[in-house]
Amino acid sequence: MTLKKYTQVASILIIIATVYYSFYVLTPSKNFIATNKTEFSTEKALVHLKAITKQAHYSGSSEHTIVRNYIANELENLGLEVEIQEQVAVNKKWRAAAKTQNILARIKGSENGKAILLLSHYDSNPHSSLGASDAASGVVVILEGIRAFLAKNEVPKNDIIICISDAEELGLLGANAFVNHHSWAKDVALVLNFEARGSGGPSYLLLETNGGNKNLIEAFQKANSTHPVGNSLMYSIYKMLPNDTDLTVFREEGDIDGFNFAFIGDHFDYHTEQDTYERMDLNSFNHQASYLIAGLSYFANSDLNNLKAQDDYVYFDFPHIGLIFYPFSWIMPMLLFCLVVFFMLLIVGFYKNKLTLKGIINGFFPFILALFSSGLIAFFGWKIMLKIHPQYNDILQGFTYNGYYYIAFFVALTLAICFWFYKKYFKNYTSQDLLIAPLVFWILANVGVIFFLKGAAFFIFPVIVLLIILTGLIFSKNKRSYLLYFTLLTVPVLLVFSPFIQMFPVGLGMKMVVISSVFTVLLFGLLVPIFYEYKNHRNFANLFLFVAVMAIISAMLQSSYSKDRKKPNSVLYVFDIDKNEAYWTTYNLEIDDFMKQFLGENPTKGNFESLTTASKYKTKITYHKKTAVKDFLKPTISIISNTSINAERKIHLKILSNRNADKIELLTKVPVKFKSFKINDEFLKKEPNSKYVFEINNGTIMSYFRTYESEPIEIEFVVDNQQILNFDVLEIKFDLFSNPQFKIEPRSEIMMPMPFVLNDATILKTNLKL
Repeated sequence: MTLKKYTQVASILIIIATVYYSFYVLTPSKNFIATNKTEFSTEKALVHLKAITKQAHYSGSSEHTIVRNYIANELENLGLEVEIQEQVAVNKKWRAAAKTQNILARIKGSENGKAILLLSHYDSNPHSSLGASDAASGVVVILEGIRAFLAKNEVPKNDIIICISDAEELGLLGANAFVNHHSWAKDVALVLNFEARGSGGPSYLLLETNGGNKNLIEAFQKANSTHPVGNSLMYSIYKMLPNDTDLTVFREEGDIDGFNFAFIGDHFDYHTEQDTYERMDLNSFNHQASYLIAGLSYFANSDLNNLKAQDDYVYFDFPHIGLIFYPFSWIMPMLLFCLVVFFMLLIVGFYKNKLTLKGIINGFFPFILALFSSGLIAFFGWKIMLKIHPQYNDILQGFTYNGYYYIAFFVALTLAICFWFYKKYFKNYTSQDLLIAPLVFWILANVGVIFFLKGAAFFIFPVIVLLIILTGLIFSKNKRSYLLYFTLLTVPVLLVFSPFIQMFPVGLGMKMVVISSVFTVLLFGLLVPIFYEYKNHRNFANLFLFVAVMAIISAMLQSSYSKDRKKPNSVLYVFDIDKNEAYWTTYNLEIDDFMKQFLGENPTKGNFESLTTASKYKTKITYHKKTAVKDFLKPTISIISNTSINAERKIHLKILSNRNADKIELLTKVPVKFKSFKINDEFLKKEPNSKYVFEINNGTIMSYFRTYESEPIEIEFVVDNQQILNFDVLEIKFDLFSNPQFKIEPRSEIMMPMPFVLNDATILKTNLKL
């Protein structure tokens, strides 16, 4: 083998090893084994996790009480005084309310300054999720972290408040109750919140702040976490998306900053009965623990008075270094500097005959063709997969069980396309000519970043690397190969950017696989000067095509459901009291054997009426079938008062559930503007200078989750005198399988209740015109 072949093999191995290591290094690979009682123990934490995830424990369920008592007892066993905060809370954004029960404790510090708050929630998602990752993992990390901290017998400088919140899954209600109604909230300067949106993968650092992130990032770096993973791109996107956590309430309602720590891998387990103790990734769990250990140790004894800032930082993680960050004010100068260097290199390149106009122009063709063709194939390819496998549509969170194989398929296919388009250009043009096109696109991406997404400004580093490579190509005086040097130059970029290829479709659903393809082409462009030195480019195209074929075959072989990859399905019994009619309904697009016992072979498409209850992903009822009316204890709806004063109308309703329902939902069929709104003595806040507390065209006005037997719901509101009021009241109980009036064949072992929608419930519907 010649020296050139050795260097090519070495280059390939370096790239493969770098990409592999970029994923491997994201999470801790070992458990925390305590050699003494002052150290965090993964084993001890998992004992708690197993204990509190035996059954679903959504707010109001009997198991919810058992879990609450377990956590409170464990905190008391550590010598802490525990308070159960009972409070009705309302979230106007999510139109949800409940009487919550937060578990609170406080460790007194040596000084009288601000406090750090450790936060996670103990309720699981209604009604079938076991909640091991979301968020029992966070609860037990806090329990074990506090045990190890107290074992040191050291008094912290700052108070440490522990808030294990209730009803997070119902609309961040426990956090709302604490921030707006508990006296300790005013003492909190910083929150460490532990969450999950899947059952595996790295735990990402996300911030919640009303100002700049400068001081928070600097403080976090000083905490010296062993495995920090996060970047300002995720931070910027997170602020733009409608996704909230308990920490959002602290920021919006209390102007309290904090850190979210959440893992999002294996998103298919999110909010399902598969979110179990056994399926939770221990590496992800230990990653959460690493944040808690570092954060608690540092922030319990640091100055919490200077965490607010006006300035923002660009930041990203780098293996074994931690977070690399710099001010937003550097973004424009860095880009301008790169532009100046780029144009100077163009001038020198043309002057030295190292660049040719024809070569540069032709170099754009393979890059643009690869970028657009692979993007279109990914976009429409996934739509085709949904046609071939329509069952994927019933996985509402969008990431299928075989999603990792699909990512591998589209990425490998993209690489095959890149090599296929570039193979003749590698033969006919110089490396430096072909480098210009990807460099221009990286620069254009950074120009867009300045105007639309400043958190992604660390995208300037691939530009810098490409400029260094271009400098080497232009100023080199001989044809000596710089393959290994160029390969090593790209290693830092590959370490940072390779995980992005997987992150977006995993976290946001497979429809985002188009972003994976675009990132792949951009990274291929970074490696163009390296691949230029390789031989047999057709073979590389064929190799990646083979990998793509193997990946798609693997995906198709695992497209069916099994015990470990359960099919989500849904069924509801709806009784319209006014019409004395009953219906079976479902949110599924496909009718399986379980649902056929309710809907038969040919159910009617769509809902039995235009109005439907809300769901997280705007899912609508897909099929219904009329059925026999059963005997239910109907709710008592009383109009306590209905008075008109001047141009306003004040109404007071009282709803009693005579069958101890889990949820009461009030919906409107016509647009309504509320001047004030109160539910169980808790007012919705009105924005300053706003005439109405909130407005709604149709759909859910408010969902009240009942957490006590015989708990009434009293609603008082004020509207304009001419306001038309046409409400539906839904009384919902998760009793479909326990109700003796129904004889139901249970789901098979490869099925589970569909999350994010009402399910396995009986619904009594009443119309109310006022």
